[in-house]
Amino acid sequence: MTSVDVAHDQGTKWDWPFQKGDGVVKVLEYEDHFEVGLEAFNFEPNEIDVKNVGEFLEIHMAHTAKDDKFGTITRSITRCYRLPKGTDPSTIKSKLDGSGILHITGNKK
Repeated sequence: MTSVDVAHDQGTKWDWPFQKGDGVVKVLEYEDHFEVGLEAFNFEPNEIDVKNVGEFLEIHMAHTAKDDKFGTITRSITRCYRLPKGTDPSTIKSKLDGSGILHITGNKK
């Protein structure tokens, strides 16, 4: 299992089309690379963990417990995606943009 660092950018905007209308995950696949984007609003870069696990990409986002006037709030999301065939795991990169979208890219061999 290999962890992938999460970079952070305040200015990039997300404008890729929706994937199958789910409104959460956007996927583009090309002959030489792939691009995935998913909503990560409310999470900071240090609360996001991206890992390559064999032929899968695992994304885990979690807040530490926070108290408000109603009680304690925690949030945790884990999503797994099968990588496109031929993906070179050493090229996988992730970046959280200023709009709260986590962009993940990787090259194919």
